[in-house]
Amino acid sequence: MEFVYGGSKANQKTVLGHPSGLFVLFFTEMWERFSFYGMRVLLVNFLTMAITGVNNPGWGWSAEQAGALFGTYAGLLYITPILGGIIADKLTGYKWAVVIGAFIMTLGHASMALETETSLYIGLTLLVLGTGFFKPNMTSIISEMYTKVPEKKDGAYTIYYMGVNAGAFFGMMLCGYLAETQGWAYGFGLAGIFMLFGTLQFWLAAPLFGEIGEVPKKEKSMTKATEKTNHFTNIDKILIAVSSVIGLLYLLNDPSSKIANINLLPEVFLGISEHLSGPTELIIIGLFIFLFLVISRIIRYEKVVRDRMVALIVFALFTVFFWMSFEQGATSLIIFARDYTQRELVGNYAIIFNIINTLLTVIPLAIISWVLWLLYKQTHNTIKTSNWILILSFLAIWIVVGGMLYREFSADVTTVTVAWFSTLNSFFIIAFASFFSKWWESKYNPTSAQKYGLGLVLLGIGFAFLSYGANRIPSDAVAGSVKVSMIWLIMAYLFHTLGELCLSPLGLSQVSKLVPAKMIGFMYGMWYLAIAIGNKLAGSLGGKIEAITEAYDLSTFFLIFTIVPIVAGIIITLLNKTLVRKMHGIQ
Repeated sequence: MEFVYGGSKANQKTVLGHPSGLFVLFFTEMWERFSFYGMRVLLVNFLTMAITGVNNPGWGWSAEQAGALFGTYAGLLYITPILGGIIADKLTGYKWAVVIGAFIMTLGHASMALETETSLYIGLTLLVLGTGFFKPNMTSIISEMYTKVPEKKDGAYTIYYMGVNAGAFFGMMLCGYLAETQGWAYGFGLAGIFMLFGTLQFWLAAPLFGEIGEVPKKEKSMTKATEKTNHFTNIDKILIAVSSVIGLLYLLNDPSSKIANINLLPEVFLGISEHLSGPTELIIIGLFIFLFLVISRIIRYEKVVRDRMVALIVFALFTVFFWMSFEQGATSLIIFARDYTQRELVGNYAIIFNIINTLLTVIPLAIISWVLWLLYKQTHNTIKTSNWILILSFLAIWIVVGGMLYREFSADVTTVTVAWFSTLNSFFIIAFASFFSKWWESKYNPTSAQKYGLGLVLLGIGFAFLSYGANRIPSDAVAGSVKVSMIWLIMAYLFHTLGELCLSPLGLSQVSKLVPAKMIGFMYGMWYLAIAIGNKLAGSLGGKIEAITEAYDLSTFFLIFTIVPIVAGIIITLLNKTLVRKMHGIQ
């Protein structure tokens, strides 16, 4: 069967009922997520690992320093795609933007593997810039590919999303395993190698896409209705610039002041309170400027549009609360897994874990290898070199997996890696995504506010398990001296993932439904800003784990992340009827 898509003059054979080009994107995104999550799961662990007295020393940073750096890195990852999308629209086109971004990220991972402080900062900078080009334009290619068959788009994104989670799963498992058993450079290096594979196989598969992903043609005609839309004034542009500069300086100042004692912002600004530092006062001012900008824009629209945008802002606010807690998975939960979780297994427990781990690893890898075989059969004459790069990369994965499983089955004591727990998020998404999808399509489909409320409450319940499990760890416990069962982390990741499935897929969909065309770009930017703020707060608050544990105990630290999401979930649920009215029929 052949498939004509998106205006391309080339007919393409199908794989599982979809154009073969979709599966090139599937594997490109899989390797990008492999490298991204593989590095992400290592960063805080590496930075905070003791310098001496351990088999695999790190840099011995405090949790506060590591959290500040990670929070800024994660926050910037959701801001640069705004610029990357604009550059692709106007200059490079989507395909070249993806290639440029993937190549820059490959250099970033290579720099990270050198393990020097300079190379670390260079690597993180390159990863942020590369993600800006890569992240928004992969989905743009899919959207353009299905312009003539929009009814197949949902299925395409489902397949693509599986590639995202498969890459995250194997990246965290294998990069984490090599880093914790062989050395940090091996983990960082493996992430870079597979980012390179992803870059090459996408670039060499270009003939498959025809005209898809080229620089969009400019529309010459403009209707009078478009000419009269709500344009940005000069004052609007000034407010955007001022709030952006303040926000960027704050993001950079936090780690630079904590790590290198370099202050990009004044330590004292207004001095209105001894509890507020100069940078904190400035970021509050920046947020008020941005809020004024958003409100001044909204009130210029007629009532229905205005109400819908108000509803979107409410959802964005609660998105901050969600990601602030959820992204503890990259900071405080890493430290909890390493220092306070019993990960050494012997006897029957070790055998059971190794069997489960084998099934979790081999079955998904076998399924994805089968998909690769289907792609090869359909495209081996068209993109032969690209396919062989994929085949070699999968052979490498099978070798690493085989070595890992052989080593664990042969060992007298099985040590579960810190990174293994992070893979549970991807596994649970794959396991439960279809259930939630069917629920949302049934007559029992909740409203958006109810989904948000449920997602936040489930997230809080996950932290409740951690708070209860950590209850027996005293505040003065030395890392490694008291360890609790891994069941608490497993249950936490289960409920965190269930919460993510309720809330995360709604965001960008709501922007496209609730916002007028003229404001789409701005409101997408605002949505990514909300996620960036949530990620920054996650890093900063996660870095407080040592201070809060010392002052109170570890159970209290996790109790904070139990109460905040649950209270937020209850509040947005109570706002359900109001938000339904504000959305004026949009579901």
